[in-house]
Amino acid sequence: MENIRRTKIVDVLKRTDYGQMVNVKGWVRSKRGSKGIFFIALNDGSTIKNVQIVGDDAKFAEDTIKLITTGACLSVNGTLVESPAAGQASEIQAVEIEVLGACDNSYPLQKKGASWEYLRTVAHMRPRTNTFGAVFRIRHNMAMAIHSYFHQKGFFYFHTPLITASDCEGAGQMFQVTTKNLYDLKKDENGSIIYDDDFFGKQSSLTVSGQLEGELAATALGQIYTFGPTFRAENSNTPRHLAEFWMVEPEVAFIDMNDLMDLEEDFIKYCVKWALDNCKEDLEFLNKMVDKGLLERLNSVINTEFVRLPYTKGIEILQEAIKNGKKFEFPCNWGDDLASEHERYLVEEYFKKPVIMTNYPKAIKAFYMKIDAEKPVFNGQEMEETVQGTDVLFPQIGEIIGGSVREESYDKLINEIETRGIPMKDMWWYLDTRKYGTCPHGGFGLGFERLILFVTGMQNIRDVIPFPRTPGHADF
Repeated sequence: MENIRRTKIVDVLKRTDYGQMVNVKGWVRSKRGSKGIFFIALNDGSTIKNVQIVGDDAKFAEDTIKLITTGACLSVNGTLVESPAAGQASEIQAVEIEVLGACDNSYPLQKKGASWEYLRTVAHMRPRTNTFGAVFRIRHNMAMAIHSYFHQKGFFYFHTPLITASDCEGAGQMFQVTTKNLYDLKKDENGSIIYDDDFFGKQSSLTVSGQLEGELAATALGQIYTFGPTFRAENSNTPRHLAEFWMVEPEVAFIDMNDLMDLEEDFIKYCVKWALDNCKEDLEFLNKMVDKGLLERLNSVINTEFVRLPYTKGIEILQEAIKNGKKFEFPCNWGDDLASEHERYLVEEYFKKPVIMTNYPKAIKAFYMKIDAEKPVFNGQEMEETVQGTDVLFPQIGEIIGGSVREESYDKLINEIETRGIPMKDMWWYLDTRKYGTCPHGGFGLGFERLILFVTGMQNIRDVIPFPRTPGHADF
């Protein structure tokens, strides 16, 4: 086969220098034939679009043509010509075809209209489908948007550890990391496992968040962000939960709650606009094939101001809706942690725009959140203490960002830790930030996969990460 430098299909489709010889390489999406002519839709992953290869049966060996099946990998030399077919500007008249990789008849993507559930069982192959190719190209672009945004704003990318001895959330849902022989565990007289001979000399786990270490960095560098995988051993099989997922967590010194909400809103709008500007073809495909309201919803987010709603006011709205006949599966009394259905009602039905909910009851939020100076009044009654938490609620998703101003007072933080009974023996280093030059600070966490869910219109979080890790599933 003649050695011609390969051109990616995304670039070939932009060319208009018809008559030139080109080389493309990729995988067969489909092949059909008519009156001695065959047509191949070839894709190399660089774009949602295929390039059409046209060949004359008489010019190619029968054995080669037999190997050109769905999924096969080809190298094609041919002439770039203007296409007479609708929907494509150009095509390639094949001169030489080399089958780089034949495809077995058991190729799992031959089914048309395969279900999402089926495709999860072949997650090692599903990136070759149009839908998942689009999702993962968008995922790449969202990662680029995140780095671009924070770099432009003067944040420093700070790498927090994946292995930790602390539980940021205090929920105890962590994956343990150990080199101990699980069949011969050394225990003390009380039956507790002794970790002196373990690799780190103490009980260690995979992190649930980089926030605590991020707070340390913010007190040195001013404003930082982490972006990496986190892990939660929560036995949950919902469309919104994964055991391994990615988090974006900025931390900023000298920030108050209003500035924090400004940052959250500006950041999320930047990411959505980046998708609209850089992923046009993939979004148009998903808007057509997955969610026909996707583009309208994305544009509505960047063109509207987010509502800023105190929790107490939100409960009043929800209870008024119930009085007027709205049915919810879960209760929504003052003090309850809102369910996704409550959040989506506020965003999708009541305000019809994104909402930043603030000032949650202290009891349902993390120990590190700064307590409000005044208690709220609900139905004429003074309620329990609230905190300076800020949750960004989105249509289709519910909570997409959770943030807060952090408690900077050493004494107040210690009191909260002791009141809640949180084990802090391995977190002296975190408390040092409040002993040595403490400062007001705050930050937020964005679940990266939830952002991808929103931007792509996909309905299950397992379909926006290449290889989902969920209870009972760690394949590929």
